[in-house]
Amino acid sequence: MQLPPLQSATLIRRYKRFLTDVQLPNGDITTLHCANTGAMIGCGAEGDIVWYSTSDSATRKYPSSWELTQLANGNMVCINTHRSNQLTFDALQKKQILELAMYDEIHPEVKYGEENSRIDFLLKGKDLPDCYVEVKSITYVDNDKKLGMFPDAVTTRGQKHLRELIAMKKQGHRAVIFFCGLHDGFDHFQIAKHIDTKYDALFRQALKEGVEAYAYAAEFEKTQGIPTALHLTKVVPLKINSI
Repeated sequence: MQLPPLQSATLIRRYKRFLTDVQLPNGDITTLHCANTGAMIGCGAEGDIVWYSTSDSATRKYPSSWELTQLANGNMVCINTHRSNQLTFDALQKKQILELAMYDEIHPEVKYGEENSRIDFLLKGKDLPDCYVEVKSITYVDNDKKLGMFPDAVTTRGQKHLRELIAMKKQGHRAVIFFCGLHDGFDHFQIAKHIDTKYDALFRQALKEGVEAYAYAAEFEKTQGIPTALHLTKVVPLKINSI
């Protein structure tokens, strides 16, 4: 997936959830919009390098958006979680997610379920069961263990999505939760039980009901030191928490 043109700055602080102050190379201070509504654990500390995009929309109060952080340890993380669906869509089109490569039709944002939900992707193929794919972002990483985790905050919305996937599986469809790597510093994955015990319990229930789960690692491509693309690379081992 190609990234928009990016410029760099130095992170000062994130506040009011959606706002981030940064210092530009010329010393000026400016405010970026932050699209990530999560806790963003480990996604940027004061002094880290921020990469941001700029919109030409005349209606935006804050025209620039925080896209990536280059952490002090050298890892890159995409904090704009809207990119996870774009990245997954790109990988689905290119048949890079091997577990889902047999499907030819990709339908984004389809209404479904009994809890007023929208599935990220409904996949269809000849002589294949419909496949419901819910996408979640991996931005929370234990650097010492190279362990990617989800979620980074209690997610009632995520719990709802697991219930919906369980229901789809019971109706005879394929149901998949796809953990999309937006961080290049992990090589295995686990649900963050210490963050959301209910999500972890529902996740384990979903697996028992036949819901599939996959986590994919990511890598960033740079051109002359500037990040220009983000790609999914391979499925990584998924460790299941004990009860």
